[in-house]
Amino acid sequence: MEAQHQFAGIETADIMRGLYGDGIIGMRGAFSRAFIQELRADIDGLFAEAQARPGGALNRGPNRFYVEVHPERLRGFATIAGHPWVMAVCRAVLGPDYRLVEVGFDVPGPGAMHQPWHRDFASPPETAQGRRLSSLAFNLTTVDVTEDMGPFEIAPGTQWDLYGGDPMFPDQSLWPRYDALAQRKLPQMGDISARSALTIHRGTANQSQLSRPVLVVGADAPDATNAIKHDLQMSRAYYEGLPEEVRKHLSCRVVESLEPIYQAHTIEGLKMGVTM
Repeated sequence: MEAQHQFAGIETADIMRGLYGDGIIGMRGAFSRAFIQELRADIDGLFAEAQARPGGALNRGPNRFYVEVHPERLRGFATIAGHPWVMAVCRAVLGPDYRLVEVGFDVPGPGAMHQPWHRDFASPPETAQGRRLSSLAFNLTTVDVTEDMGPFEIAPGTQWDLYGGDPMFPDQSLWPRYDALAQRKLPQMGDISARSALTIHRGTANQSQLSRPVLVVGADAPDATNAIKHDLQMSRAYYEGLPEEVRKHLSCRVVESLEPIYQAHTIEGLKMGVTM
């Protein structure tokens, strides 16, 4: 049995300090470059399929898209979901009965503009009043990110911010605070991060000629409700073939054959880019 102060040799205090402090942590070189190249090939194929299907790719700004996918269409899903660091982070922050509720990817293409500062959903009561994180987003880049590729930018510590008006988009009068705190992330192929989706963040302008696809895996504590925004599905054969340690942490529909995903997590405020 693992010691209570750590999971898989990873100190719980380090995980909690990072996610309750800055709101983001990462692990360098969690996966091989060959593994990421395979992931990129799967994402490229799924993105082409999504663009050919009405409603398949959600608009998150000019030439910026989000696509939810069936996990079994990604050859490496079980490896990612069962990675010791991923599982340790989920257990430490969300508890032993955490659930994976979302699998998708963002594609900021050439010409993608700055996004407004935002969080991915309204702060729930357990966070706004109870000061407890009940969800996490894992990001896995498929490219070596450079400054001109529209890096992800985050304002550390702002997962606890409370403000009036739109629950996801802070008023522009607050932007100078986020500009001053901003950190640009330049992950390399094989790196993975975990963050609170409530930490204020944005995608920046992609001034390169390359797309920057990034895999997103969402996880919830047992009392969180983000699963209702998604439609995680698995075929029965795939589900039953997964390792038990992965299968028991899934919040999904088990179906005889996969059905098209009709994405519900639309963020209207991201459809227009920001000129800086």
